Amino acid sequence: MWTDTHCHLDAPEFDADRPAVVQRARAAGVARLVLPAVAAAHFDSVRRLAHEHGMAYALGLHPLYVDQAADDDLDRLAEALRAHRDDPRLVAVGEIGLDHFVPGLDRARQERFYLAQLKLAREAGLPVILHVRRSADSLLKGLRRIEVHGGIAHAFNGSAAQAGHFVQRGFRLGFGGAMTFERALQIRALARSLPPEALVLETDAPDIPPHWLYRTAAQRAAGARSRNEPAELPRIAAVLAQLRGWTLAETAAATGANAEAALPRLAGAFAVASPTPG
Repeated sequence: MWTDTHCHLDAPEFDADRPAVVQRARAAGVARLVLPAVAAAHFDSVRRLAHEHGMAYALGLHPLYVDQAADDDLDRLAEALRAHRDDPRLVAVGEIGLDHFVPGLDRARQERFYLAQLKLAREAGLPVILHVRRSADSLLKGLRRIEVHGGIAHAFNGSAAQAGHFVQRGFRLGFGGAMTFERALQIRALARSLPPEALVLETDAPDIPPHWLYRTAAQRAAGARSRNEPAELPRIAAVLAQLRGWTLAETAAATGANAEAALPRLAGAFAVASPTPG
């Protein structure tokens, strides 16, 4: 059984064939998926999908979208966390964080939303799913100010020292499609050398396609498809297994246990029936 700790199943890229995407994931042995929200408008859709398909979800405001977010979206998040606090499928606050890669974003606004969401996660007793892009040190600074119940540093691509600081704070690090590229030397070195209890798997579908799905900008412009999906997770996991010298069974067991340690409500989320969302 595989666990995809980060999949945006609500993305419009899946509108045409979402049930088939879920079916392919299940056929590939990807039994557990976590669906993080990225904007307040998506809170209901990720919750509905999680219940409809027997998955888990997280609620949060993504740093790439906070420039367009309303100030009261933080209040909407707080209200949603209160309203669904007893929902076993709600496993984290996320996707939240900081993005220092995309130019032109309001960093001060990102930080305000990030710190506010850390406080909400702490109040809710939930871990967080962090967006980390050239922002590891700033994220760690926030975590030192506002301690939370650990979580996952998604699509991690920082230094070994930064990785160590996240691990010391109870975080697991997400590895996915980027790890499959031979030129991704830093990511592959981390995947090979980090303590085994630090690693979780993810796809970030429909984004971060593995090398066998990657298309250049010119190819995409010509109509070539590069959409990632959760059914790719076992093949991504095989790369991690090769890097670590593990069997696939060992890889599934270790990363699954790590996902449960990072998101303690995860096991319970998949032990309940799926009532119709209210």
